Amino acid sequence: MSSKQFQAAHSNICSLGTQLLKYLQEIRQDRLNEGDDTKSLQSVENDITTALTALKEQKYQVAVIAAMKAGKSTFLNSVIGVDVLASETAACTICRTDVLHIPADQVPRLLEYRAGERKPVVIAEGNEEEIQQKFLVRTRKIRETGNSDNTIRFEIEHPIEAISGLSSLAGFTLVDTPGPNEWESAQFNTVALKQTALEALRTCNAILFVLNYASYKDNAVSELFKDVVENRKEILEAEKGKIYFILNKVDQKTERDREIDEVIQDLKCELSNFGFPNPIIYPASSRQGLLAKLIQQGKATESQIKDFKKFFSARYATEDEEGNQIIPAPRKIAPQALIDSGIPVIQETVIESITKNAGWNLLTDALAKIDKAAKSIEDTLNTKISGWEIDIAALKQKIEEYKKKSVNAKTKVEDVKKSVDRQKQILVSGFSQGIDIFADGTKAEIQYQIDQIAECQSKKSSSTKKVKANPSPVMKNNNIDWGDIGDIIADVGGGIIDFFSKGLGNIFRVGVRGGSSLIKSLSKSAPEIFDAPDYTINEIQQNSDPYVIRAKNKKDAQNISKTINEFCSPLIQSFWLDTQDKLVRDGTNIREKLALKIQNDIQQISNELSDYLGEALQVKLNVNPIQFPNFEFKGIDASIKQQQEVFTRTKKEQRTESRCCDSDKVYYVDVDYEDRQEFYEINLRQTAQLINSKIDEQVSRNRQLLQRVIEKQIAEDFKNAEQQINDYIKKFQDEFDSLLKERETKEAESDKIIKKLNHQKEKLNEYLQELKSIYRSLSTWKP
Repeated sequence: MSSKQFQAAHSNICSLGTQLLKYLQEIRQDRLNEGDDTKSLQSVENDITTALTALKEQKYQVAVIAAMKAGKSTFLNSVIGVDVLASETAACTICRTDVLHIPADQVPRLLEYRAGERKPVVIAEGNEEEIQQKFLVRTRKIRETGNSDNTIRFEIEHPIEAISGLSSLAGFTLVDTPGPNEWESAQFNTVALKQTALEALRTCNAILFVLNYASYKDNAVSELFKDVVENRKEILEAEKGKIYFILNKVDQKTERDREIDEVIQDLKCELSNFGFPNPIIYPASSRQGLLAKLIQQGKATESQIKDFKKFFSARYATEDEEGNQIIPAPRKIAPQALIDSGIPVIQETVIESITKNAGWNLLTDALAKIDKAAKSIEDTLNTKISGWEIDIAALKQKIEEYKKKSVNAKTKVEDVKKSVDRQKQILVSGFSQGIDIFADGTKAEIQYQIDQIAECQSKKSSSTKKVKANPSPVMKNNNIDWGDIGDIIADVGGGIIDFFSKGLGNIFRVGVRGGSSLIKSLSKSAPEIFDAPDYTINEIQQNSDPYVIRAKNKKDAQNISKTINEFCSPLIQSFWLDTQDKLVRDGTNIREKLALKIQNDIQQISNELSDYLGEALQVKLNVNPIQFPNFEFKGIDASIKQQQEVFTRTKKEQRTESRCCDSDKVYYVDVDYEDRQEFYEINLRQTAQLINSKIDEQVSRNRQLLQRVIEKQIAEDFKNAEQQINDYIKKFQDEFDSLLKERETKEAESDKIIKKLNHQKEKLNEYLQELKSIYRSLSTWKP
């Protein structure tokens, strides 16, 4: 589905939904004028309004991830169409920054969101120059002060040129993420990139990895891909249609360099080795694209025009008959320069990917909800017509029978609820076991690192008790007991449970990446105590306990403490990020399967009721579809964030700092050292106990948070389905009550009333036919 086709279909559905809503409101007003109650149609009106709101407010997110100096900010500016994000030599992106598209007549703003605060702080308001300058100043201050204000993200509200003609993508957002080398300060958490990248893979509609043409094989890029790909190759295979690689700065190619096509082929091999199957790569010159856009729009400054002339104009030079070089004016070559930059192709590809997947899902879900509303109106009209045509005594009898059927249906719904509650508890228990696996695996890895130090000390000292460190731990039991939930999910297309159970152990089988270890870190930070490469124990280190490190002064003891903290904190965080990613991904899949089971069970009850009504009234009634549209199906990520925000605000109000399940908070453990007469001691056993207690504390909070999220979401899923069938039952009950009242007071007007109802049906049939036409069009664009 192209962006133009999506825009056309979006406009058609919005128009039809608006017309149907107006038609329904006119019917309700007409009945109210005649003293008739119309509350039975309120839920139908709500469905149409919900669908129209979703079409208007649907969010589409595109994450942009890059290592430093890849030209990420310039690339984003070229898509936005203005120079609003700073691109200086020093790293700029210290936390996530969302660029939200707004209408051209709305004033751009820069907002800062801080942990524990409900409302954002307005940092700047006005043109892009002011926003860029204040953004840069604020970024530097956060870096210098170690983020004392607890800033969690920025938001820039600005028109995005790439979608300026697509009102259907009004919720389009570019997500600027921090990359490797952009967290050099020890005051920042270096695992934040991984958290952002994994969250983007789970929640964003498209992901762009921006690579520097001149340095795409750098270590920072390798580390980025290793962290993202580890244990996720099957996920990348499933999501390869939304991942793109931008080979940026190709304008820096010289005549001596390889051809761009050759570089792309080499990059494809590199990416395939990392686990990206058949990677989609686009060459780009972001600077050229940005300047060309600005010149085309008449927004380029003198400095920007000068840069364009200096770096790009010469490529478009021609010669006259005498051989003199002629360089066209920038405004004449800007359109072609923009095309040559590769930016338009990238924009259209990404937009098409979004519309083909998330966009198509939105259109079909919204159309299904509008279609359900239209058919519900049709059922109402048919019921009323039939109710006027049969004998009133017979009508009363059928209504009494319907009441009994309704009570029976509600009893069956309660039985479904009991089954759902059982599955919910099993699912919560499974998640709890997953968190326990994280705790056990992490503690085992930390203990192994400490045992290595003790083993080293025991080898180098004749008076020390010998210690042997066990190999890096492999989880003995990483399987989760899912009870009978596996059988239920299998009924609706399972396979998830096995995959989930097997996956968590892999996180800890990998252990510490890159060959690093705590003892190596100590040999670098405290060589006077641990002499590399043999880690020789000096005289002051001689003691009988290998789990005690002796330092000759307080400074050395503090340095050792700091090294242990800086090694263990990212390690624990990395393990938790992998575990959380696994829990969220597979939990989402399991929840979707359970929601489908709920949907099927409630649908069967609804169908039985529809069949009875149709036979009793001798009229054809439509199926009442129990729906779970994607735009109403909030993901686990969003729920976790919401719970974290509530938790953080509550704690801040109590003047206590704590962040539940939020992986950007360092697991900092103060290592105790004891003051002796001639030396200082660091007790590694106490260190391990302190670290374990911190892990247990975090595990307890994470367990409670995930339990709340899962219970709340599954309860909401059931409540959603229950509400739909209750609305259906109540709608007919209200219609019957209204019909009996009318029959008793307006029997003489029956012919006139039936004629009016048939006229309303004729108009409704026009909308139903238009719905069929849109359905046929959408089916041809199905991805």
